[in-house]
Amino acid sequence: MPTISTDDGVKLYYEEAGSGTAIVFVHEFAGDWRSWEPQMRYFSRRYRCISYSARGYLPSDIPENWEVYSQARVRDDILAILDGLAISQAHIVGLSMGAFASLHFGLLYGIQGLDSRARSLTLAGVGSGAHPAHYRDFQASARDHAEVILKSGMAHFAASYGHGAARVQYLAKDPRGFAEYERQLAEHSALGSSNTMRGYQGRRPCLYELSEAIALINVPTLIMTGDEDEPCLEPSLMLKRAIKTSQLAVLPGAGHGINLEEPVLFNQLLAEFLAQVDQGKSFLRHPKAAPESIWGPDGDPRQRFGSMT
Repeated sequence: MPTISTDDGVKLYYEEAGSGTAIVFVHEFAGDWRSWEPQMRYFSRRYRCISYSARGYLPSDIPENWEVYSQARVRDDILAILDGLAISQAHIVGLSMGAFASLHFGLLYGIQGLDSRARSLTLAGVGSGAHPAHYRDFQASARDHAEVILKSGMAHFAASYGHGAARVQYLAKDPRGFAEYERQLAEHSALGSSNTMRGYQGRRPCLYELSEAIALINVPTLIMTGDEDEPCLEPSLMLKRAIKTSQLAVLPGAGHGINLEEPVLFNQLLAEFLAQVDQGKSFLRHPKAAPESIWGPDGDPRQRFGSMT
């Protein structure tokens, strides 16, 4: 079984397929290495694709101490995958929890000229994290959910969490695919999921407090969200505005797990983005593309009263 050891001794299970420029897929809280199968099959025809299970997700190790599940640890686990496979630079593609980890990876390794390990970033379904005014409540809620997972087990949790407001779209479109997603979620380790909820999810910082650091990211970045994924719409717009080398794709009628719910459209958008990156296209926002005016460099004083677009 292929594994890579992190610097704190956690073994991460991974699978890879294909050859060429590397893509590393980073899964969401409700997923694991299997969640990227539609992308592994599609992109491995042209890329070297790696999907791995995060710490706490079988068949990777499940540390018993919840404190070793953190933003820094999960970020550095991505680096461990790259180093363990001797990959100097890769396209990093993350969904939800994996997108938050990929974003934190980008904060350190997504700045060109400063030892960039990210060839590009794809951030799909990024939530805002904890609002500063409600941070204690956010942590308390995460602890409560962590306890429920431990006491009730993953089958019970999957039946509840899997039917959330941004998940039912998948159920309505593809009952067979949704059943597989729910079954795989129920197979997760209760301890690993509980520790992830408490240590990683519960200690997520507020995305908006990171805006100045996020603005330093200058590698090509694709931001993706479903228009039915309400908690991720505003954060996606914030990221688009902050990262000057970014593009934003909103998938119509889609919920949270967009890579599984809309695999064809997701793959199409990602494939075009990666092709542009690999061709050396500049993603830097045009200096005249100021959001304040649609009237050209002189602007229009009446614009302050509203938008005519």
